[in-house]
Amino acid sequence: MIHLRYQALLITGAILCTVSTVGAGDLGVLNARLRKYLDLRRAEFDQIPVERKEALQQVSQYICRSLASGDPARLTFICTHNSRRSHMGQLWALASAAYYEVGNVETFSGGTEATAFNPRAVAAMERAGFEAVKGAESTNPKYQVRLGAEYPAQICFSKVYYAEPNPKKDYCAIMTCAQADKSCPMVRGASVRVSVPYDDPKSADGTAAETATYDERCAQIARETLYIFSLVNNQNDGQNGSDKLAGKGGGRCQTPSNKP
Repeated sequence: MIHLRYQALLITGAILCTVSTVGAGDLGVLNARLRKYLDLRRAEFDQIPVERKEALQQVSQYICRSLASGDPARLTFICTHNSRRSHMGQLWALASAAYYEVGNVETFSGGTEATAFNPRAVAAMERAGFEAVKGAESTNPKYQVRLGAEYPAQICFSKVYYAEPNPKKDYCAIMTCAQADKSCPMVRGASVRVSVPYDDPKSADGTAAETATYDERCAQIARETLYIFSLVNNQNDGQNGSDKLAGKGGGRCQTPSNKP
């Protein structure tokens, strides 16, 4: 259940800045399919290589620092075309924050150039449990994407990473493809830059392996994004109930471990 009367615990998507709230202990914001999908990915953390865990821990540490200082943790996922992997990262970060009840987290995506949210990537996210409705735009359609029936739609479309409504400063830039990582050794306005490149599922477009390849990449990004939020622990930290709802202090962050 979403309690709109609480204004402090924000889990905000990249485009639509609708304030929504997840009550403490309430995972109802996630539909049953998404919740089951994330349960499965949570059991796969041992599949993440140690070197990737080290990079992912940099993101969790940024989230912890931001929340501890009372600031929103802003995550911008960046790839070249903002068409596949970066959108997956943005949406899985949103879902992972809801799954672990981590408040005051804002997720975004962008590219070094704008194209469109690829329909194959959209389909993979739908198979995982997201609910998506395509807009009427012909070249760069805007998709309304939801975590569940009660959750406000996130309006997802392709854009460059510094375009509105993405943050201009004080955010963590997560580089999801090797090309963008190489092209942008410095990301304007980012306080932290982390490279976690993923193989491009585009390589399987039009082949018999297309669906399996997109599903594999979707699962990998979900698994690793969920791992980030598993390291951010907002529970049992001695805060009072209102502070926990507000996400004040960001809760207690678990000590990173490279063990599976």
